[in-house]
Amino acid sequence: MKRIYIVRHGQTYINRYNKMQGWCDTPLTEPGIEGAEQAGEALKEVPFDIALSSDLKRASDTCEIIMKHNVNKDELQHIASPFFREQFYGYFEGLDSEMAWRMIGGSHGYATRQELFAHESIDTIKDWIKEADPYHDAENAEEYWNRMDQGLKMISELDGAENILLVTHGFTIRSLWYRYGDNIPLVPGPQNASITIMTMSDKGEIKIPTWNKMHL
Repeated sequence: MKRIYIVRHGQTYINRYNKMQGWCDTPLTEPGIEGAEQAGEALKEVPFDIALSSDLKRASDTCEIIMKHNVNKDELQHIASPFFREQFYGYFEGLDSEMAWRMIGGSHGYATRQELFAHESIDTIKDWIKEADPYHDAENAEEYWNRMDQGLKMISELDGAENILLVTHGFTIRSLWYRYGDNIPLVPGPQNASITIMTMSDKGEIKIPTWNKMHL
């Protein structure tokens, strides 16, 4: 049985300004660094066998901060992979979040992100993001899961790794909640530096027993 401790990266400047941040990247703010330090303290006694993260700098930096607190810090290897990146929002990258979500959900009768997330599936939302993108560069559900499934396969093939740190992104954590959680609501979403625990059995069965916690 693998236990994957999924942490959302610390707050960034784009988070602070309430803008869409998928593959675009900005540095951690001071509170973001503090949040990563606190996550590191919360997880310091978990003997991680390996540390994984998105290859985007905000996630990779958060992962490095958490690692330096860990009981296994001297042996811990960090692998940063594009498999664990955030949803790609295409045209909407860097736009004001509320404006972007109105553009995505408005034609379907949703004025706010909260309404959209409360009533639609995550995969429908992904498809609508691509549909609303005038360039159609954003990932739809099929494209997103083709990428993420490669990351989950990589985790399943980590022989001998039982405790795994994974630092990734808010919409990606919501996506995992939707697919593998038991009626976990999509709103509110995971807080910056929050901890979600996902288990993976030897047969590949995935469950999420704990989500969006600031402490274990």
